[in-house]
Amino acid sequence: MKIATAAYPLDWFEDFAEYEAKLAHWVAGAAGNGADLLVFPEYGAMELASLDGADVASDMEAAMLATARHIPAADALHVRLAREHGVHILAASGPVYAPGPRPVNRARFFGPDGQCEHQDKQIMTLFERDPMDVQSAAPLKVFDTRLGRIGILICYDAEFPSLARALVEAGAEILLAPSFTEQLSGYWRVRIGAMARALEGQCVSVHAPCVGSGSGCPAMGASSGAAAVYGPPDIGFPESGVLAEGEMNAPGWVYADVPDGAVANVRANGRVRNFTHWVEQASCVKTLEFINFRGSELENPTETSHLTGAHT
Repeated sequence: MKIATAAYPLDWFEDFAEYEAKLAHWVAGAAGNGADLLVFPEYGAMELASLDGADVASDMEAAMLATARHIPAADALHVRLAREHGVHILAASGPVYAPGPRPVNRARFFGPDGQCEHQDKQIMTLFERDPMDVQSAAPLKVFDTRLGRIGILICYDAEFPSLARALVEAGAEILLAPSFTEQLSGYWRVRIGAMARALEGQCVSVHAPCVGSGSGCPAMGASSGAAAVYGPPDIGFPESGVLAEGEMNAPGWVYADVPDGAVANVRANGRVRNFTHWVEQASCVKTLEFINFRGSELENPTETSHLTGAHT
């Protein structure tokens, strides 16, 4: 399997035909290089707000509403391109006002036979909570595809081990982590999370960031990052765990080849067995003890309750 992950800039469009031309160019480029799975970033769909003009695109609430209105047309385009090129595509996520009055952050997933499904973000960042007021929407999903079983952890979701564990326990071998991070530190948080999830689950994780000035939707601002594909640093994978990595803030595709059976092999024959040994943590934390190593200096034991509260 060949994976293409995008470092994707938000562009300005005067009409939908310009957006169609951009997306068709990106998909054709990846498919032409033999990619089977194409991964676009979080909030990349916000460039659709430019279709409603500068005043809309520069106002967050108006931009989200405009983007949501254009997503059905974008979905139809993704369906056509996935069929035409015989590929799976994780579309750039964006706001969708369903099922409630406030938007969810939705990544739509398309298959080569016309399949169209979605994954909504589970845990909101502080900015998504206020001022965006984006809502979480369950459930997590595992997509059973001809490429293997795939789970999606949108940006901040990739920083929470329990979400990834639920997916790998349900059979996921590939985790997709689309992101939008304004600060370099935000990029590194998602990157570290994606790499950690690949280590813990002995699986492949795919990081696709937005990059650039955000001129396609001024309300979103700039974004930093580098596209990459990670695996566990063990048998059948690079010792660094990095299968492929692009340059920082350089738009374009990054490609990685994942051998058939690589995940099953490392889980069964790896030098370590993180996937299998995960359950042993439960008995370890049940026996956690608090040791007073400060003597009489410790006058109020409740000062350290935060260390043990999760296990009492």
